[in-house]
Amino acid sequence: MASTISIDKFIELSDIYPVVDVRSPSEYARGHIPGAFNIPLFSDEERAAVGTKYVREGRQQAVRLGLELVAPKLNWFVDSLSSMVNQKNILVYCWRGGMRSASMSWLFGLAGFKPFTLEGGYKSFRRYAQAAFDKKYKFIVLGGMTGCGKTELLKKLKENGEQVVDLEGLANHKGSAFGWINQPQQPTTEHFENLLFNELRKLNPALPIWIEDESKSIGSIFIPLS
Repeated sequence: MASTISIDKFIELSDIYPVVDVRSPSEYARGHIPGAFNIPLFSDEERAAVGTKYVREGRQQAVRLGLELVAPKLNWFVDSLSSMVNQKNILVYCWRGGMRSASMSWLFGLAGFKPFTLEGGYKSFRRYAQAAFDKKYKFIVLGGMTGCGKTELLKKLKENGEQVVDLEGLANHKGSAFGWINQPQQPTTEHFENLLFNELRKLNPALPIWIEDESKSIGSIFIPLS
């Protein structure tokens, strides 16, 4: 039987235990808890089919369809997890902390793992992360002309023990002049916020935090308004 834990405890343990996102691939791609890997209970198409069945025929028929879709994949779920982790304690979440995470945690528990599920699911993580942007931080904003070496200076500051958040690094973007050149695809704005929160939570808000001067957007992503 999986234990359900609060968002505070979940984030604390995420630095120690593997995190499993059991939502569909498109949900995961849109944004996920940093460091989590995806073992989807349903594909995007399967999730849509179950949702349609629920609307048209009710919960019981939707659950039956879900069982039919999932049954052939039970071994794959366990094999995927076993290939990705080397310990028994794992953290599991879905969108609201409902049937998907409960079902997968039950299966993982049968397979010998010790799962902990997130109360309120990814939705609670998003609320928690966005609330963190309203906290008071001692930001020092580093400005200067394009190409003058702001990013290099931030790296040197970090090497010398200063607290630094590399906004362009998190956004996979080199700013107005160089943009996405030689960079991986940019994350969604939602996932950028997740990554930014994950950086800020590791820092001491009572001490200075260096960031680069940016407009409200970096490429295709937007910095939180707060």
